[in-house]
Amino acid sequence: MTAVDETTGAKEFGQSRRRKEDARLITGRTKWTDNIVLPGMAHLAMVRSPVASGTIASIDVADAKASPGVLGVWTGADLDAEQGDLPCAWAITPDMKHPRRPAVAAGRVKFAGEIVAVIAARSAAEARDAADKVLVDYDDLPVVLDMNEAIKEGTPLVHEELGTNVNAVWVFNSGEAGTGGNVDEAIEAARADADSIVLERTFRQQRLVPAFMEPRSTVVDPTGEQLTVWSATQVPHIARFLLAVVLGISESKVRFIAPDVGGGFGGKIHLSPEEVATVLIARKLGKPVKYTETRSESIQSAHHGRDQIQRITMAAKKDGTVTGLKVDLLADMGAYLGLVTPGVPVLGAFMFNAIYKIPAYEFKCTNVFTNKVLTDAYRGAGRPEATYAIERMMDTLANELGVDPLALREKNWIKHEEFPFTTVCGLTYDSGNYEAATSRAVELFDYEGLRREQAERRARKDPIQLGIGISTFTEMCGLAPSRVLGSLNYGAGGWEYSAIRMLPTGKVEVLTGASAHGQGHETAFSQIVADQLGVPFEDVEILHGDTQITHKGLDTYGSRSLVVGGIAIVKAAEKVIEKAKPIAAHLLEANVADIEFDSGKFSVAGTDKGVTIQEVALATFAAHNYPEGIEPSIDADATFDPENFSYPHGTHLCATEIDTETGKVTIRKYVCVDDIGTVVNPLIAEGQVHGGLAQGIAQALWEEARHDESGTLTTATFVDYTLPTAADMPFFTTDMTETASTSNPLGVKGVGEAGTIASTPAVINAVVDALRPWGVDDIQMPTTAQRVWKAIQGKEFDASVGAKDTRDGSHEAAPGNGAPLWSGNESGGAQ
Repeated sequence: MTAVDETTGAKEFGQSRRRKEDARLITGRTKWTDNIVLPGMAHLAMVRSPVASGTIASIDVADAKASPGVLGVWTGADLDAEQGDLPCAWAITPDMKHPRRPAVAAGRVKFAGEIVAVIAARSAAEARDAADKVLVDYDDLPVVLDMNEAIKEGTPLVHEELGTNVNAVWVFNSGEAGTGGNVDEAIEAARADADSIVLERTFRQQRLVPAFMEPRSTVVDPTGEQLTVWSATQVPHIARFLLAVVLGISESKVRFIAPDVGGGFGGKIHLSPEEVATVLIARKLGKPVKYTETRSESIQSAHHGRDQIQRITMAAKKDGTVTGLKVDLLADMGAYLGLVTPGVPVLGAFMFNAIYKIPAYEFKCTNVFTNKVLTDAYRGAGRPEATYAIERMMDTLANELGVDPLALREKNWIKHEEFPFTTVCGLTYDSGNYEAATSRAVELFDYEGLRREQAERRARKDPIQLGIGISTFTEMCGLAPSRVLGSLNYGAGGWEYSAIRMLPTGKVEVLTGASAHGQGHETAFSQIVADQLGVPFEDVEILHGDTQITHKGLDTYGSRSLVVGGIAIVKAAEKVIEKAKPIAAHLLEANVADIEFDSGKFSVAGTDKGVTIQEVALATFAAHNYPEGIEPSIDADATFDPENFSYPHGTHLCATEIDTETGKVTIRKYVCVDDIGTVVNPLIAEGQVHGGLAQGIAQALWEEARHDESGTLTTATFVDYTLPTAADMPFFTTDMTETASTSNPLGVKGVGEAGTIASTPAVINAVVDALRPWGVDDIQMPTTAQRVWKAIQGKEFDASVGAKDTRDGSHEAAPGNGAPLWSGNESGGAQ
């Protein structure tokens, strides 16, 4: 994507401007939290439990207290009376189990990595040295790691006081909701019909580490009138509110600042235990305190993502028409609940139907506690998991019926002329054109040519087999509207806030509650304001991330920055223009009704008389020649709450080559065509897609957080947790179609999570497609060379695969290869 010539003066919207913030970010001339140094500042180190489940028999801190530079040592028992209880904002059912979550464990530990003591010292090195001298004696307790085992009667309990390992059971049934038919009836009818088929499959979504670039860091200054907290967080406004609630501090006495933040991907949406502990120690010492985690601490104790077992039942006619879909889900919460932990599967519940006209649907999730670090939102939050399951099932159905998987999808998807379309879940997709995106992707990919090559390779039993994978997806993003979130019992709204300040020199300051952590907000928002107000791009300054500058907001996650925060900016700009009109009319000696505004200039209709908005700003500042009865200000603010979600979509196609002698998987070609509505900055949008692709492909091929039988994370460094580099990524061919959203005035949709949501099933479908001649129907992620090699061992190659005739209805699909992933009491176990 070529960046725009910044001297042309063209309209900003749709231009590929280079990001204005990159100059400071790339060169390091910025302020990360860990860069902050305050006079007299102390440093913290955390002592973490190596035990996943146990009681704390004793803690000996004598040697640590006597260590050089140490200012204090505090255990959970020392802090327990004042540390409060870290909150969860989403009680998905009235009877949801919510265990107490202390910042520092007192008496009992529930996962390996939980904080048991805090050291303060004059330097970070001295604090870490002293932490090594804290001696903790644990009495081990039974460890619960497997979700299937956790829900069985008689299994040890992660939280004995709850009486169960089940956090909640949440069900959506289209028949009961009145949004579709009865799915059990649809499945039974298909079982009894010779012209129908029923498929049952179980898929595993492994645990993932968000692996943001900048580890979490917090600096607290308790010495002023306000408690000031700098944090590498995605949610300064939410964190401020939560900190006040947890510690009983007046919210007006807390200032939260998120300086430049090096990535988040959902991994920084909490008020974290480390933030609470840092505030507590700063208040005790009466001096500034800093804590910055190590990378291993980040991998071990920052939250993880995904971790689900998905049992899917699909009913369909043998002509390919899907008639019913049933989802039975186990979701691992870990030991505690984060901000939205139990709600992540619920977000996915509305997306298993994807782009398809499925007439009957049921979703059930059973959330389970285990002795692992908690899970929470990770790029896509429930939507990638849902897309993976439905796209794997569509490929499986196509294979069973012996039809082309693209043709099967087209038979079932919503046609462009059918929008707006109300789905079986009751959501109204406002716009889309799946045909256009797919047609363009097929063209760029050379789909037919690759299919011919695949057939040739199979015919000659080539040791390098070719697989072709498809993912046609949509997502609900722009986490809002508030009334929908309220109906799901979410603890906050979905609105966003903005304010625009017109400076007397004609420059513009824009305040937004959506703070960036790498997305390019400062550039894209400046482009929007430049066009709305008709001012130069360079004259717009975006201010964010500081609760004392932008006093309210709901922050950044769920692809909401543009479709919610960006529209709040538009609304504020509209108010600025309306407030300026009476002043412009006064300056031009005209009636307000005759004043028109275009491209930064107020003019009298039918004349060439006019003044620029900058001239109005200066006249307002001077207030010398000012209409009576009007406030001398054209500044304005706005809060925007959408009427609907945003529904971007796209088609992703992947070709993989598999060395059948070694199991190595190589992505030969990857094409994606996304529709994110009207595009503000194509260069930024493409960058967001690239980043999302890297994360989704990495789940398919490399990443997995693994624990041993004692609950110890065995992938606690990047030596063991395989994070891909740029050298591991294939070349991406990307393109976009544009179907404007009808739910906002800019026609925009979200883009931040699209690549992650779509890419994982595209890659796995390609891997399985290459392995089908060996009868391989599924493979667990990540598809390491060892797993691929094992999948084909001892199986006879069948070059004719792909031409199965199922018209006689003689077989239903069996569960996938290997041991079943779902077992035990499937109704939910002890509750």
